[in-house]
Amino acid sequence: MAAVPVEEAIAALSTFSLEDEQPEVQGPAVLVSTERGSTISPIEYSDVSAYRLSLTEDTKALNQLNTLIQDGKEMASVLYTYRSCVKALPQLPESMKHSQADLYLETYQVLDLEMSRLREIQRWQASAATKLAADMQRFSRPERRINGPTITHLWSMLKLLDVLVQLDHLKNAKASIPNDFSWYKRTFTQVSIQWPDTDSMREELDDLQIFLSTRWAILLNLHVEMFRVNNVEDILQVLIVFAVESLELDFALLFPERHMLLRVLPVLVVMATSSEKDSESLYKRVKINRLINIFKNDPVIPAFPDLHLSPTAILKELSNYFQKFSSQTRLLTLPSPHELPPREAQDYQRHYLIVNHIGAIRAEHDDFSIRFASAMNQLLLLKSTDGADVEWCKEVKGNMYDMVVEGFQLLSRWTARVWEQCAWKFSRPCKDVGPSESQELSSSYSDYEKVVRYNYSAEERKALVELVSYIKSVGSMMQRSDTLIADALWETIHAEVQDFVQNTLATMLRTTFRKKKDLSRILSDMRTLSADWMANTNKPDSEFQSLQHGGDESRGNFFYPRPVAPTTAQVHCLQFLIYEVVSGGNLRKPGGLFGNSGSEIPVNDLKQLETFFYKLSFFLHILDYSATIATLTDLGFLWFREFYLESSRVIQFPIECSLPWMLVDHVLESQSAGLLESVLMPFDIYNDSAQHALVVLKQRFLYDEIEAEVDHCFDIFVTKLCEAIFTYYKSWSASELLDPSFLFALDNGEKYSIQPMRFTSLLKMTRVKLLGRTIDLRSLIAERMNKVFRENLEFLFDRFESQDLCAIVELEKLIDILKHSHELLSKDLSIDSFSLMLNEMQENISLVSFSSRLASQIWSEMQSDFLPNFILCNTTQRFVRSSKVPLVPVQKPSVPHAKPNFYCGTQDLNSAHQSFARLHSGFFGIPHMISLVKLLGSRSLPWLIRALLDHISNKIATLEPMITGLQETLPKSIGLLPFDGGVTGCMRLVKEQLSWGTKSELKAEVLRGIKEIGSVLYWMGLLDIVLLPL
Repeated sequence: MAAVPVEEAIAALSTFSLEDEQPEVQGPAVLVSTERGSTISPIEYSDVSAYRLSLTEDTKALNQLNTLIQDGKEMASVLYTYRSCVKALPQLPESMKHSQADLYLETYQVLDLEMSRLREIQRWQASAATKLAADMQRFSRPERRINGPTITHLWSMLKLLDVLVQLDHLKNAKASIPNDFSWYKRTFTQVSIQWPDTDSMREELDDLQIFLSTRWAILLNLHVEMFRVNNVEDILQVLIVFAVESLELDFALLFPERHMLLRVLPVLVVMATSSEKDSESLYKRVKINRLINIFKNDPVIPAFPDLHLSPTAILKELSNYFQKFSSQTRLLTLPSPHELPPREAQDYQRHYLIVNHIGAIRAEHDDFSIRFASAMNQLLLLKSTDGADVEWCKEVKGNMYDMVVEGFQLLSRWTARVWEQCAWKFSRPCKDVGPSESQELSSSYSDYEKVVRYNYSAEERKALVELVSYIKSVGSMMQRSDTLIADALWETIHAEVQDFVQNTLATMLRTTFRKKKDLSRILSDMRTLSADWMANTNKPDSEFQSLQHGGDESRGNFFYPRPVAPTTAQVHCLQFLIYEVVSGGNLRKPGGLFGNSGSEIPVNDLKQLETFFYKLSFFLHILDYSATIATLTDLGFLWFREFYLESSRVIQFPIECSLPWMLVDHVLESQSAGLLESVLMPFDIYNDSAQHALVVLKQRFLYDEIEAEVDHCFDIFVTKLCEAIFTYYKSWSASELLDPSFLFALDNGEKYSIQPMRFTSLLKMTRVKLLGRTIDLRSLIAERMNKVFRENLEFLFDRFESQDLCAIVELEKLIDILKHSHELLSKDLSIDSFSLMLNEMQENISLVSFSSRLASQIWSEMQSDFLPNFILCNTTQRFVRSSKVPLVPVQKPSVPHAKPNFYCGTQDLNSAHQSFARLHSGFFGIPHMISLVKLLGSRSLPWLIRALLDHISNKIATLEPMITGLQETLPKSIGLLPFDGGVTGCMRLVKEQLSWGTKSELKAEVLRGIKEIGSVLYWMGLLDIVLLPL
């Protein structure tokens, strides 16, 4: 055999598809894992010094702030996941009071571990406040003009301040922390009696007690540190202006950045207004109406999964500590969420509730999915085309870049809506439960049930399921295309940067900044640190000479696209240089970040700088593609409930209160065809929450709780799903088997039609990703279906065994419906054959077994009830039950009851088929014989005939001596009757001579036996009529 060339073998391999038929009805299948973002520099901006921009001081402070932010997030995780130890402390009985000292010591040792974490938080916040204040003061020195703070530095300051605000809010909200501290201090008093030199420990305890018991202690300490030297007003105002403009212009691409700005803005306003130097100067740079609009537009802000913040509540509460701010009545009169008038609350509810926006979101999702798929097809076509036009390449890749930016913006907006709706629900608990829960006492409801379980209507749950599925499906679609579009994104970013630094800046250097040496130097620095001359056909030297001599070089440089994106440090430096060009390093420049007030830069150039400045911020998120998608599709916060566990004083809530399970259960219970394919999407919430518990919160016990709930919920989900699938296919089968003439005669026949359901995609799921495990859902459903079909057959036979032989028609109909259900389901799912299951239930699997369960029951029923108690109507060819009371009462088990899906699926279909069955329930005739023949088949029917023939033989053998005995009782002969007695006399004489005497019961028994033999013979005649056509 000739060897196949390597090229042909490779070409042949490329034709194979490794994809299976599993539909995409889950979110991004990310296992529980941790990885570093691709744009996070491993040297933390230390490479900035290589660009020689005199940013050494700024970079050092920036790295310090980033370290503090990371540490602060870990501190916040400790506080959020803190659970009271006091509940677990044992109480000694009276008989063990002598061990009280040992108990105190053990308690102290346990609580001391927890208190050490709180002491660490206290020390960290003091250190962080000192360093943040020092950093702000460094940028507020009068002699400082340029070189900072960079935009990255401003973001870091705001992020650190946000961490401090969240820590303070958590400390205020967690009531278990002061309670545990009280126990700790009490046990310390008991165990330290014999300890030497405890003064320093007592002093440390007093400091910790003041820290834990004082509201907003962290912010108060930060304020003190800031104003030790009273010159931080400038930097505070810069931060406020930056935050306000970012919120008004939607500068923040990701929703966490926007929420962060909303959390820190009220704190910044309070601190800036409390300045002793010039408290009103802030409102000269930022009109108070702008602040009021921001605070009114977002009265509730997410802080933690089950904790929210209110800007107006922060302003009001902090005004008690900052006297100068208490005069700002316009800000302080803004209502808190619980103070909103009913009309305003309704307006906010329309804004926050997803159900009011789901129509627009659905249209956005459909439109984006189509256009993204189209852009992907164009990109695939481009990759398969050799020698494509450069302009077309640029257009296709630029379109792909625009689609990714739009996708990130959509995901950010949608996920922000979920966060904000949750925060609104937590701020507005349900006051009245629905009618379905009216039987329970309202006092038994926990706070968590009021904000979650009873706070979401059916429509709101449906809208939330839809939005979760949109977020996960778009995220999954973008995640799958990661490797395909990476080069296109990098090339587009490279082209954007090179076009700006090589063409736009070159034009500015020739025109606007030609005679401004300082600014020209900054623009030249921007070109030096980011221009890619390797991709350029021109040399930088010749270009520089033409610039110096004012040559007419109006045409832009041509450069080849390369997938070489800028580094984080380059983006950081470019943003800094653009900001320096615009502001000149003047922190008090009026008009905001890109305001033109007092600027010598033309409006057109300023607009170009502003546009590129904002694009730079997008670049980092797009380059960190996978991490950005993970952030924007993370819905794990919907599971966490640490604050309410503490306030409700319970260990854990039942799964009925768990929002992810509520969404799954709603899909299953609502039987909505449009939602059914999204039933697995809420399980991705568990994946997200498990990832968050391990990677962010770093708490194994939380993961264990999530895992336990997932195991329980998934078992219930499979059970409910299988029941829904079985009910649907059973109803579908029963609907198809209804008599068409019956449906034609009805006016409301539509109620017997079945709405199509989309179970097909779920029946193809062989790899459901759940907490890092892969579950074969298809196999689980098949296993459950095999069991349910057998249980249904068992029920049908039990039901028949509790009725008389006339129910054989109903049994045949129900088995036909079940068999047709099996045929319909078998098209989508591989399950055991129906004949195998039927034989199993009939105990008729053995090759030498002919007396099936059904045949045995029919024979038993004929012996005990049918032959003794039914009489023949020859005219109608039917057996009907005799009106006489049977000599021996027939003992039957009670009729078993089951769910409607064990009959015909739904109540309406059950009623329709039962109406048909009642037509045949009062007699036994040809229809019953047809059903009997179909059910028994050629294997068991001969056994039944043999049993009947044996019954006839036994009856004849039994009756023969009885008939002989009756003959002996009769007279041997009867003479002539006397004629003078008349007819009446003759009849009386004959009766006297033919009297049975003591043999009357024997006569009745003989007649019953003869009647049974006749019934069997006629019954077999009916059987012959039925078998004749066959």
